[in-house]
Amino acid sequence: MVKILLVEDNEMNRDMLSRRLQRKGYEVLIAVDGGQGVAMATTERPDLILMDMSLPVLDGWEATRQLKAQTDTQAIPIIALTAHAMAGDREKCIEAGCNDYDTKPVEFPRLISKIQTLLGQGVSA
Repeated sequence: MVKILLVEDNEMNRDMLSRRLQRKGYEVLIAVDGGQGVAMATTERPDLILMDMSLPVLDGWEATRQLKAQTDTQAIPIIALTAHAMAGDREKCIEAGCNDYDTKPVEFPRLISKIQTLLGQGVSA
């Protein structure tokens, strides 16, 4: 089963996304801040990380930089999830090490397509 680490501090977003991902057949691990996300990624080795960028303790940009700097986690694809949809925000996320970027509120079919692309899975309904 594909393991996705969801790093999200907003309980409503966390609950909605985790339930929808589980219904799609993914195992979902949850971290509520960037520090916990880095720790869980290191110990759990998820197949993909969904990283909120506005997090307490350690923001998503720094958490991503740390994960991409570690040899054991640098190959894990990271999709930035952010309400920041201004010009340059996508580039800022990519520069931090994210493999892709998606805006909030999350459009679930679009997010699933990005997850499947990064995991090399065929696109399914």
